[in-house]
Amino acid sequence: MKRIKIFLSGLIFCSTLFTGCEKGFDELNTNSVDPVSLDPQFVMNKGIIDATYRDNFATLQLLCYDFGIVQQIITPFGSSLSGANYNIFNPSNASPIWVNFYQSVLKQVVDVIEKTKADPLRTNLYNQARIWKCYAFMIVTDTYGDVPYVEASKGFLSGISQPKYDKQELIYKDILKELDEASTALDAAKTTSVADILYGGNIARWKRLGYSLMLRAGMRLCRIDPALAQTYVKKAVAGGLMQSNADNSVMRHTSLYQNWIAVHLTAREKANFYLTKPFVDFLKTSNDPRLQSISVRHVGAKSGAEQSAPRTSADPAVQIGMPMGYDDVSIKNTFATFGVASLYDYSQVNLTTILKTDAPEYHVTYAQTQLLLAEAIVRGWVTGDADATYKAGIRAHMLQMAEYDLKAAIAADKIQTYLDANTLQAGKEFEQINNQYWVASFINGSETYANFRRSGFPRLVKNPYPGSEIKGNFINRLPYPDSEIITNQGNLNDAIKNQGPNDLNSKIWWDSK
Repeated sequence: MKRIKIFLSGLIFCSTLFTGCEKGFDELNTNSVDPVSLDPQFVMNKGIIDATYRDNFATLQLLCYDFGIVQQIITPFGSSLSGANYNIFNPSNASPIWVNFYQSVLKQVVDVIEKTKADPLRTNLYNQARIWKCYAFMIVTDTYGDVPYVEASKGFLSGISQPKYDKQELIYKDILKELDEASTALDAAKTTSVADILYGGNIARWKRLGYSLMLRAGMRLCRIDPALAQTYVKKAVAGGLMQSNADNSVMRHTSLYQNWIAVHLTAREKANFYLTKPFVDFLKTSNDPRLQSISVRHVGAKSGAEQSAPRTSADPAVQIGMPMGYDDVSIKNTFATFGVASLYDYSQVNLTTILKTDAPEYHVTYAQTQLLLAEAIVRGWVTGDADATYKAGIRAHMLQMAEYDLKAAIAADKIQTYLDANTLQAGKEFEQINNQYWVASFINGSETYANFRRSGFPRLVKNPYPGSEIKGNFINRLPYPDSEIITNQGNLNDAIKNQGPNDLNSKIWWDSK
């Protein structure tokens, strides 16, 4: 009996002990510091920030493909920097847009759309996210063609780990619909957020971005579906386009959050990339004052180490672009012809102005928008003064130079002199407008590459490097990443069956005519 009492006493003690331990257990084991969810506005900001890449290596697709295909920036070096310089496929340099946009940008934006679509207090954020999703998907589909769209970025939300590829025609038609609906639905009378990293909650500017992006998307289809293109171009103009450089969609940088292209060219690749002869010659022969803002040459440099301040000159008269079609060995054959001491003596992007480490990066600009509008006027799709609109676009980009650095600012009289000498000429309007778009989109690699394929301008000559892997004159699209072969092969094969071989030659839908 005594043993039973002792046992019961112990049982009661233990029960009391554990009951006491359980009190406050949940509170004790709940982290009151780290958030369990994020405000959708901050997630949206992350999706905007990541659209200009998350590290310097992610910029290699721009540096080694986009800039080289449109012949603005080139490298003579191969191996890890090969791409458009040799017209060959380099898997590492052809995949960063896919990886960055699907794993970061689109994942963030799709999450915002899902979290805000049923919230009456976040309708503006919901529609802003729809606009940004369109911007991001245009870059992805313009680069690769048919891509996962409807089922994309829903691995966590819907458990879709192998999304189907959608035809680019479907993607573009939905992008236009989304831009129309989202831009119309934005309402300044409803809740906005000053935490919005792009426009600080200014709904009027978000609307102008949406309609300006609609103009861009509509003009992409000018050859493949001109009727649909005209319909949406008219809607964009009626909705209200960007009105000045104040409406530009731009990512500002600081000494702490830097421009990754500039970081890459300032450090690891400082002596490896050069402005091309076609680009420098175009600016030089037309006495374009932007050349002094964009270009610099280290006169007489015989090595990367000699690219130092005493040799540095931004004088347009001494700029010499690197010719296309040479590697770091064969380029020696050009030195006597062009009067340079070495490959290091060719002109480069100015790293103290347009590509200093805190230089801004632009997504959609007033300058681009005005030039596209000028083309739409010439096509007869909308009314207006094509020449005045064309010149407004040029002026806007020249004024934009000052936003990079005051050293890059162009004086008003120089702008006017250039405009007076470059009036639209009958029969040459498309070429003139899109040549200017080429310049106005400098550093915006994805857009420059897309518009070059859309318009056919400027009239560039094929990169003559021997051993090219392309059948035509230019790279038409970039192949899908190897990761898709491993993780999504069935859907990838369906895309290849529809679009053509997974190589540099197959054309995307809107470029197929």
